[in-house]
Amino acid sequence: MKRDSIIYQACLDTLRRELVCAMGCTEPIALAYCAAVARAALGATPERIAVEASGNIIKNVKSVVVPNTGGRRGIAAAVCAGALGGDESAGLEVISHISEEAKAALGAYIENTPVELTPLSSEHLLDMIVTVYRGSSRAKVRITDEHTHIVLIERDGVILHQEETQAAAGTESSSGDSLLSVENICDFACTCELEDVRPILDRQIELNTAIAEEGLRRDYGANIGKVLLKTGNDLKTRARAFAAAGSDARMNGSSMPVVICSGSGNQGMTASLPVIVYAEGLGASREQLYRALLISNLVTIHAKSSIGRLSAYCGAVSAGAGAGAGIAWLHGGGVREIAHTIVNALAITSGIVCDGAKSSCAAKIAMAVEAGIFGYEMFRNGQQFYAGDGLVVKGVENSLANFGRLGRIGMRETDHEIIRMMTEC
Repeated sequence: MKRDSIIYQACLDTLRRELVCAMGCTEPIALAYCAAVARAALGATPERIAVEASGNIIKNVKSVVVPNTGGRRGIAAAVCAGALGGDESAGLEVISHISEEAKAALGAYIENTPVELTPLSSEHLLDMIVTVYRGSSRAKVRITDEHTHIVLIERDGVILHQEETQAAAGTESSSGDSLLSVENICDFACTCELEDVRPILDRQIELNTAIAEEGLRRDYGANIGKVLLKTGNDLKTRARAFAAAGSDARMNGSSMPVVICSGSGNQGMTASLPVIVYAEGLGASREQLYRALLISNLVTIHAKSSIGRLSAYCGAVSAGAGAGAGIAWLHGGGVREIAHTIVNALAITSGIVCDGAKSSCAAKIAMAVEAGIFGYEMFRNGQQFYAGDGLVVKGVENSLANFGRLGRIGMRETDHEIIRMMTEC
């Protein structure tokens, strides 16, 4: 593929946009960022905070530990951390460098600062408004569709920044994503000039490996990574364990950053860590690792783009298929092998639901990686799922469209019911 082609540049732009650093689960961190920007607009530490959030935001913030908050969970911890000590210029690393003074004061600040939560009825699945108050002054910030996409900043009724929100149908894919296909992804990965992607991939390898090692070293959540390694130390088990261990740490308060994918750290780790483990186990070169990671990341983004950032459909499913695709390439697979790996994997695990960010995400990741690897092993042994097997239809792109429709439309009411069940308890 030529470097100046539209598809080459679309792949490169997608990687630069999607593979960014984040510290902590992206939904509470987005709320912390929203609150930090609102505090900056207010010009003072808020004495009261009002949060309006879509159901998927509420779902994904409810049970996850917010880093640098002393093990606290939930919306109040996220917005108070952002409002008290967040760096509004740091995006998804907004509370990564919160001061020790702010950490020490956070408990009292949460106790003494009323935080009001109102469910936000919105066509956007990712939508939040944080309004902060001090005395007679107030400032409001709204984020929609992307975790750092600010569409409104307002202070005392004066609009400081405003963008029109696009009509939402559950998807937030860019025009670059629409150019992706499995064939184009494989072409790009095999011909890409590595200097164009090396800094992005080196950062992903370094940061995501570090948090996986942290998850295996210390006690986090249900310790899924450690449990897996107690069952065996073969290559497949290590691949699942490393991905799960990264999630163990991240869902349970680690302040270590990760490189995310499709707006999710869990997806970023699922797409990358199994490929890194397999590359080492197979004795692959650094160049081979880079190209396999290009496939796994871009397949993950492509599979998830028709579903949207947030859904009742577990994002690890798409990332597990992406990891399987990268592993298939490391074994010498081409477009045909990769396409069948993806379809096989999605046919196995597409029913896994997202019931928010929490410790069990690590176990779901392990299952999704297992399906990705097994999807390749099936095809390598002459087996596959055929058109008419459930949601599978002829052609990988058509099957991806079906699974995307399931996550975006078919599971919409499932999503509503999950949110109702989680907020009633």
